[in-house]
Amino acid sequence: MSDYEKLFQGKKVQTFESDFLTIHKEGRDVLVEYPLKYLGRSMLIAGTITTSSNADLFVNGYKVHEPLCVDFALRDSGLLEMRQINAKISVPNKNGRMKNLVNQNFGAPIMKKYKVLAYTPDSLAVVVNMTDLFMDKEKALSPIPKGNDNLQIAASFNKNLSSIQGIKVFENNISVVTELVYKYTLKRDNRQIFKDKPLTVTMTRSVLLLPDEKMRPRLSDSRIGTFLTFKQKLSETGKPIEVFTYANRWRLEPKDEEAYRNGELTIPQKPIVFYLDTLFPEAWKRPIREGILRWNRAFEKIGFKDAIQVRDFPSNDHFFDADNLKYSCIRYVPTAVANAMGPSWVDPSTGEILNASVFVYNNIVEMLYGWRFVQTAQVDTAVRGKELPKDVFNEALSYVIAHEVGHCLGLMHNMAASAAFPVDSLRSSTFTQKYGTTPSIMDYARFNYVAQPEDKGVALTPPILGAYDEFAIRWLYTPVYDVKDEWEEAQIASKWLDEKAGDPFYRYGKQQISGRYDPSALEEDLGDDPIGAGEYGIANLKYILVHLNEWIKDDEDMEYRRLIYNQIINQYCRYLLNAMYQVGGIYLIDAKECDGKNRFLPVERDKQKATVEWVLGQLRESYWLDNKDLLNKLPIRVSPSAQVAQAMGKLLFAFSSHVALSSSIVDNGYTQNEFFQDLFAGIWNRAIAGERLTQTDKVLQSLSLKVFSENLKPLGGNPLGFKTCTLGCDVYGEEAGYGYDWQSMVNTKLIDESQSYYLRMVESVKSLLEAKMNTFSEEDKPYYEAMLFAMRQLLGGQTKNK
Repeated sequence: MSDYEKLFQGKKVQTFESDFLTIHKEGRDVLVEYPLKYLGRSMLIAGTITTSSNADLFVNGYKVHEPLCVDFALRDSGLLEMRQINAKISVPNKNGRMKNLVNQNFGAPIMKKYKVLAYTPDSLAVVVNMTDLFMDKEKALSPIPKGNDNLQIAASFNKNLSSIQGIKVFENNISVVTELVYKYTLKRDNRQIFKDKPLTVTMTRSVLLLPDEKMRPRLSDSRIGTFLTFKQKLSETGKPIEVFTYANRWRLEPKDEEAYRNGELTIPQKPIVFYLDTLFPEAWKRPIREGILRWNRAFEKIGFKDAIQVRDFPSNDHFFDADNLKYSCIRYVPTAVANAMGPSWVDPSTGEILNASVFVYNNIVEMLYGWRFVQTAQVDTAVRGKELPKDVFNEALSYVIAHEVGHCLGLMHNMAASAAFPVDSLRSSTFTQKYGTTPSIMDYARFNYVAQPEDKGVALTPPILGAYDEFAIRWLYTPVYDVKDEWEEAQIASKWLDEKAGDPFYRYGKQQISGRYDPSALEEDLGDDPIGAGEYGIANLKYILVHLNEWIKDDEDMEYRRLIYNQIINQYCRYLLNAMYQVGGIYLIDAKECDGKNRFLPVERDKQKATVEWVLGQLRESYWLDNKDLLNKLPIRVSPSAQVAQAMGKLLFAFSSHVALSSSIVDNGYTQNEFFQDLFAGIWNRAIAGERLTQTDKVLQSLSLKVFSENLKPLGGNPLGFKTCTLGCDVYGEEAGYGYDWQSMVNTKLIDESQSYYLRMVESVKSLLEAKMNTFSEEDKPYYEAMLFAMRQLLGGQTKNK
C-alpha cells in the first residue's frame, strides 16, 4: 500500500472534497490535502466566534484578531511551511535585482511547519495534519481577546473537552468549526473579578484563497478619510524608501465596461452583498435594510446600479455560513451594550475589502432614545415619552446603520463635516430640509440640538447622505481607465479633490484620539460656533429639564427620568467641552502646498479669551442642573452642578499646554500668561467683588488648590522645586495637522511654562485673600481663612500667622 492508503486504512474518516482543498476528519484530527498548484498563493485565515457561553465578552460573528495573510512553501525535507506574507513592500517590477532585495531583506517569516505525511495518488497534493491550526494553538485565531489596560482576560485551554464540530469546503475557501473549552480569569484594573470560570466558545476558522489577478489599488489622499493599507516602496535607483498608503475599498467593476464608458447605468460584476441576520427583532429589519441601501444613491451617481444588495440569511442553503470569511453580514448582538460597529478586512497587498460586518447591540434602543430626547424634545412633541414612536426610531436606526455601513465601504469618520454649517442655519427650515444637520453622516453629528422650541419645520436629523459622503464614494469607487498603474491613476483622482479644495462641505477632519487640538473636528458637535451652538443647546436642556416630570408619566421607579436626567448632564458637559477646545485650539487642514492654505492656524486670541470666560460663567451658573423635584426622587448624590464643575474645571486647567503650543506659532496669540490671568479672574471673581460664595465657587477654588499642590511641590520654606526639561526629554514629538492617521499628541515640554504661572496664580490668590479678608461675610470667612492658610503653605510659609 502507498503512504496515502496507509493513512486511512481501517480508520473512520469523513472526507470533504473541493477544487480548493480536500479535508479529511479522522477522530480528533484534521488532515488537509494541499495542492502543489497553490504553493506560493496568498490566502487569508480568520477565526470568527460562532457561539459562546458569555455574550458580554464574546460577540457572535466577531473576529477578535485580524486575519492572517499567509502562503505555503514545500521544503525538500518533507515539510510544508506556513509563512506570514510580508505585504508592506512594494517594488516597481520583479526583475532579478529587486526580487533578490525583497527575498533577502523582507522575507516571509515561518509561522508553522507541517510534516508531509503522504502525497496523493496523483502526486498533485501533499497531505499534512493541521489540527493545531484549527484548535487553539494559533493566538491570531483564538477567541480570547487581548484585553487592555483596564480589563485583563487569562484563559486556560482544555484540549480534552474541545473538539472539531464540522467542516465545509467550497470553490475557493473552507470552514472548520471547533468547540473550544476553557477556564478563564477576569481582572479589571488588576483587581480579580472572578477566577477559573467555565467558558465554551464555538469558532469558525475560514481559509480563503486570495485572487491571483489583483485589483488595481487606489493611492490614498490625506484630504479624504478612508481606512488605509500601509506600504513601503523600494526604488530601483536607490532613492529614499517611500512610505505610502492604499485606500481600502471593494473591487467594484462594471459588468459591461463599454456601456459604462458610454455613461449608462451598469450593474457591477460582483456587487457588495450584506446578509441580514434573521435573529433581529422583526420591526428592526426594514430600517436596517433602508440604512444599508442608502448608499446605492451615491453609487448610482457614478454609474453603478444596485452596487449594494441586502439578503436575508438563507434558511435552506447548505453553502451559506454567516461566520465564513466569504460572507459579509449584519449581526444582532443581544447584550446590554448601547452601540453598533462596522469592522472590515482586506487583502493587504492591495487594500481590497474582502469581508465586512455590522454588529448592532440590543441596547442601541436606549442610546437612540436618549439622543433623540435630550437633543430634540424641545421641538418634537412626539419624542416626549418613555419610548420613541416607530417612525422616529426607524429613522434613527437607519441613520446609525448607514454610518456603520459607511465604515464597511472604507470610509473613516469625518469629524470636521458638521463645522461647515453656520449655527443659525440649523434653525432654518429651508436650509435643514435640504442639508440636514451635517454634510456627512460619517461625522458624529447627531440630531438638531440647536433648533429652538419656536422653530417650525426644521429638520432634526442628519441627511440621508451628505455632500461629502457622495463625493467620498465618487473619489473612492469611480473607475479610471487608460492608465498604466495606480500612480498614474492617482494624478487623476487627486484632481477631483483639487476641485473641492476650500469648500467646507467637502473638508475632511481626521478623528482626534490622543491629541485634540482642532475645535472644528470634534465628536458630538454641530455648527461652526461651539459657543453659539452651546447657548442654544443649553437653553433647550433647561427647557426639557423643567418639563421632564410633565412629559414622562407612568414612571414609578424613575427609570426613564433618571436616564434622561443623566443624559442631560452629559449633554451639558459636551457643550462645554466642545467650546473648551477653542482654548489653545489650532485648526488643522491637510492641504497641498499649491492650495495656498495653512496646514495649521491657531484659534483667534479674542475667541480663546471669550471661551474661558464663557465656560467659567456657565459653571458658576450651572445650579439649574440641581432640579430638586427630580433629585428628591432619585438615590442620594452630590449635586450635579458640583460634579460638573469639578470635572470641567479640571479639564480647563489641563488646556494650558495647548495654549503654549498655539501661542508659539503665531504673533500676538493668546498666551499662557493671559490664560492664567483669566482663570484667576473667573474662579475668584466673587472674592474680588466681595460677593457671597456658592457651592460651585468653592468647588472650583478647591480644585485650584489641588492643581497648585500637584504642580508645585513645596520644600519647607525653601524655593519651590520645578520640573525642568533635561537632555533626557524628547525634542521630537508627533506632528499636528499632517498625515493620514488619527491625530496624536504634540510634545510641548520645551515650551510649556505652566508651573511659572501656577506660582504666580498662588501669589495672586494669597494677596487677594489677605487684602479682602476683613470684607468677607462671616459665613464665608472660615472657608477663606483655610484657603489663605493653604496658599501660604504652598509658598513655604507654614509658620506664619493666618
